[in-house]
Amino acid sequence: MQRIEDFSQDVWQDCIKLFLQTNMCSDAAVVTNCPPWLLASSPEGNFIQMTQEEVQTLLAKEEREKLFVQGVTLAGIKCLLIRDNLFTEGNNSMDLRTKGQSRGSQAVTVVQMGSVYLVVMGKKGTEGGPLNLKAFEIAGYMKEAVLEQISNC
Repeated sequence: MQRIEDFSQDVWQDCIKLFLQTNMCSDAAVVTNCPPWLLASSPEGNFIQMTQEEVQTLLAKEEREKLFVQGVTLAGIKCLLIRDNLFTEGNNSMDLRTKGQSRGSQAVTVVQMGSVYLVVMGKKGTEGGPLNLKAFEIAGYMKEAVLEQISNC
């Protein structure tokens, strides 16, 4: 059976395009923890520069409390951890906020889809709650599309 992270980059790029069309998002990426790597990202965004180390830190299941103290860095952008339910069954999301940026603070949401994660940054002025809800909606759509593709194989 095909694993979700084994889908082509085109599938993931289509998902990124779908999210960017919502007009809530300034940047988006799909990452995996097996191995920690960037599967797709917005070509105009910063997330294309996300490093393997940043992905490993973001998705590490151990010592998550450190993230509240140390924060998270994504593509060199320092973020404060607001809420971490990434590995909580039924929720599977994380809310962050950029800090110290000349362009101002922006909401960031991470949503787990099995072994693949959708990482999105809201446009300036977009609040974390609506961004989180939209990320869940798009992640649900992505899961359905992937499951449909698996069943057609």
